[in-house]
Formats: sequence, structure tokens, C-alpha cells
Amino acid sequence: MSSQPFTTTSRDTTSETCACCEGCTEVKGGQGVRWLRYARYARWLAWASLAWMTAEGVIGLIAGFTAGSIALIGWALGSAIEGLASVIVVWRFTGSRTLSETAERRAQKGVALSFWLLSPYIAIEAARNLASHHHVTTSPLGIALTASSVIIMPVLGITKRRLGQRLDSGATVGEGIQNLMCAAQAAAVLVGLAVVAIWPGGWPIDAVIALGIAAWSIWEGCQSWRGSDCC
Repeated sequence: MSSQPFTTTSRDTTSETCACCEGCTEVKGGQGVRWLRYARYARWLAWASLAWMTAEGVIGLIAGFTAGSIALIGWALGSAIEGLASVIVVWRFTGSRTLSETAERRAQKGVALSFWLLSPYIAIEAARNLASHHHVTTSPLGIALTASSVIIMPVLGITKRRLGQRLDSGATVGEGIQNLMCAAQAAAVLVGLAVVAIWPGGWPIDAVIALGIAAWSIWEGCQSWRGSDCC
């Protein structure tokens, strides 16, 4: 791999004058080797996240259906969306697509549509559970899984956001934001599961949290459709 910096083109000139983050000009204009190293790191983090999201989603669905928790099920299904974001970043920083803004925008819109398709299911099931007084059972597995995500996801999210700023990559920044939102949602689901474990009469909190996740998914879909800022 060549260690020479990228040749400046009209597109590079545009990115160099971008004021969205202070490191954009240095990374893309004069530090090609460093930029490529960051790109490889972003791709590696995306692969690691994809592995975690796959395990998180499968275990979360098992725990959610076992306990009858629509909030836990909705959160686990959200892992598939985050996994898709990781796939997009891997695709984004592979081969000639590394600097393809057009490919990135198309992928972001695909993620947005996925969020919007997920939200109705969560909202309908949450409303049905409230109307039918569906009681949620205690889920030690769900509690352990969401607690681990509260610890792991912020680390991944913050790292990806900083890396995305250095790369001037909205896809990487957006993936990091999704990880941070996953941690916040996991914390909410964890609170709900803990309440049910301590006080079974507090079962409605599960459906309420699920409705919040549905609304959050719609908002995140809108953000993805418009595209994230680089900072």
C-alpha cells in the first residue's frame, strides 16, 4: 500500500474547506496513510460490533419471548438494525467504495426504512399488552444481557463517534450514535425488568418503555434519512 498522501481533487478541496470538524482537512488532505489506518480501524470495529449485535439480538429475543416482555423483544430487534449499520460501515470502507458518498447516502436511507418498519410492530404489541393486561415475568437472562450492554455500548459508541469525526464519515458517526442509543434503551429496559422482578404489579412499565422505543426508532429513522453531520 502506498504511503504517499492522496492527490488533491476538486472533491478533496471541498472536504478541506468543510468546517464541520477541525481534523477533516488534515486527515483527508495531507495524512493519507493515517486516514487509511483510521478506515481500517473503523471497519474492524464494525465487524466486532456485528458479532456482538448478533449474539445480543438472538439472546435478547429468546429472553424476551420467554418472559413475554415486548420492551425486551423490541430492544433485541433493534440489534438487527444496529447490525445493519455495522454492515454498511464495513461495506463503506472496503475497496473502491471507501470514499463513495453516494453509496453511503443510499445505505443510510435503507437503515431509515428499517427503523420505520420496526416501529409499528413494537407499538402495536405494546398497546395490545396494555389492553389485555399481559403480565411480564422475571427474566434474569434479560437483566444480565441489558446490564452488559449498558457497559459495553457506550465504549463502542464514543470510540466510533471520535473515529468518524477524524474520517469525516457520517456513516461511522451514525453507527456510534446508534450504539449510544442502544445503551440508553438497554438501561430503560433494564429498569423495567428490575421493577417487574421486585414488584410484579409494575408490569405496565414494560409496555410503556416499548412505546418509547418505538417512538425513538421513528426519530432515529428520520435522522438516518436526512443523514448525520460529521460531528
